[in-house]
Amino acid sequence: MCGIAGYIGKKTIEQPIIHQTLNLMKNRGPDHQGYKHLKRNGANIFLLHSRLSIIDCDARSNQPFVLEGCTLIFNGEIYNYIELKEDLKKQGIKCTTTSDTEVLLRYYLLHGEDCVKYFEGMWAFAIYDEGRKTLFLSRDRFAEKPLYYSRTEDGFYFSSEIKIIKSLSGKTHTINQKHLLRYLVHGYKSLCKVDETFFKEISEIKYATNLFVNSDLEIRSYCYWEPTSKIDEGMSLDFAVEGARYHLLESIRLRLRSDVPMAFCLSGGVDSAALVSIAAKYFDHSISSFSIIDNDERYNEYDNIKATVDDTNCKSTLVELSYEKSLPRLQELIRYHDMPIATITYFVHSMLSEQISKNGYRVSFSGTSADELFTGYYDHFLLHLNMMRNSPKYDCYLSDWEENIQPFVRNPILKNPDLYRLTPDFRGHVFDSSSEFADILKIPFDEIFTEEYFTENLLRNRMMNELFYEATPVILHEDDLNSMFYSIENRSPYLDSRLFEFAYSIPDKFLIQGGFGKYILRESMKGILNDTVRLDRRKKGFNASINSLFDFSEKETREYFLESGSPIFEYLDREKVSNLLDVRPAPNHCSKFLFSFINTKIFLEQNQEHL
Repeated sequence: MCGIAGYIGKKTIEQPIIHQTLNLMKNRGPDHQGYKHLKRNGANIFLLHSRLSIIDCDARSNQPFVLEGCTLIFNGEIYNYIELKEDLKKQGIKCTTTSDTEVLLRYYLLHGEDCVKYFEGMWAFAIYDEGRKTLFLSRDRFAEKPLYYSRTEDGFYFSSEIKIIKSLSGKTHTINQKHLLRYLVHGYKSLCKVDETFFKEISEIKYATNLFVNSDLEIRSYCYWEPTSKIDEGMSLDFAVEGARYHLLESIRLRLRSDVPMAFCLSGGVDSAALVSIAAKYFDHSISSFSIIDNDERYNEYDNIKATVDDTNCKSTLVELSYEKSLPRLQELIRYHDMPIATITYFVHSMLSEQISKNGYRVSFSGTSADELFTGYYDHFLLHLNMMRNSPKYDCYLSDWEENIQPFVRNPILKNPDLYRLTPDFRGHVFDSSSEFADILKIPFDEIFTEEYFTENLLRNRMMNELFYEATPVILHEDDLNSMFYSIENRSPYLDSRLFEFAYSIPDKFLIQGGFGKYILRESMKGILNDTVRLDRRKKGFNASINSLFDFSEKETREYFLESGSPIFEYLDREKVSNLLDVRPAPNHCSKFLFSFINTKIFLEQNQEHL
């Protein structure tokens, strides 16, 4: 895991700016910093790198890394680098390091831009090819690693973080007010549905994309991998379970490769508990887990966390939520993120990253995207009911849902089992409460819900939208920035291309059984994951209440949030916000909005010069 940045164009970037920018990248890579300046074909090329050493910590693998007229800067991990290195050896190509960095560049020299098709991993990298006189940038299939860019009159800038582009370019960037309103009204799931960021001049390279910039600043890009759902209707249940088990084990096997200590983020759910249990029991690793404890019973998962800790005998660190230092922490994080923190979940996640770092670990594991692979959300149950409406077992599916799932569903819209049978195109629940929050705005904002088309299968299409345009991309941004703030690399084993392709080949009828979402995952973990967690149907999610973080009844806190001079009240009705602060405990949707309000207020105050 590292930080990368660069420029191609006619401009010369002076040494003080280079060093200033490298200093900003220090969190992402405290172990080594370097840069390279090339002047080719009338263009200046600057490549900057800040290294967090995870694989082959020797200085021989420092970057920029140069081979045969190609210079590489790389953020991420190529998990299957050992297997690729063996392939290179068979072809008579000898590596001089034990790093995945060298393997990546040698595969580029061998296969050109098609090299990415061979990689299993997470990456954002840039290669300047002197032979082709072209800058080549690439982002991994699931966009785990960030890659921003800005095209200006004097050249093309790119980096792992927005602040780094600001530093390197010396440009003033303008806050994207429309994106702020989108965040306030529709919440975090709306943020990656559009090709925009919180700054008008900054764009983001899309998932699974290769992009090329030549010395004339001509840009060409294409998607090298298209996610698809090819359901194998002839697949048996046993094959589905064993296949999911095999691919998940293989994904974790590859991601356990590290030359530095690793830790696991552990909630009370199946997703993270499965990872801890596999690493401890199947691969016999000594495990350290880190968990959040919220005294609000709606979010308290202590019993399930304890069940996994006891079952795996792992070293456990519990982090209890409190009012103490919530505001200064949030202010500091927003300044580092260059944007509002998307959800309470990932504000809380930052506390785990801090503790992981303090305890000496350099790599963390999270259960991101198991829901999007194996049907974990309540609307998935209803979409599944619709998919099974002509099945002879439909009454059983319905009865299981009514008995085991409906009692836990809080959203009144999602309590209707016929929702998608009657309205197959309905997606309003994704932006649920939007009208209520739009009413708090002073500036009119109305944006209809849109959904990308991947497949005719309604359930899989919904899941793939969540994976590539809604929940997962936002989570990955937060995972990256939270972990990098504390110089930690975060790994997400469920985001494996072969696991994804297998999961999306499983017949619909197997995905939910006996009222259990993620049925295939649960069955695949039989004998590895403890049954207390494996058979728990509740969907709490890794979350917390706003009232566990801020005491709105405390006079000083309340005055701060409602101070009339804040630019936030150019957007929001102050009195209506005040009324929401009085609601205790805050319902889940209000909790989310208040967190968005607090984040937007701080973000605007920190960036007033960009308004």
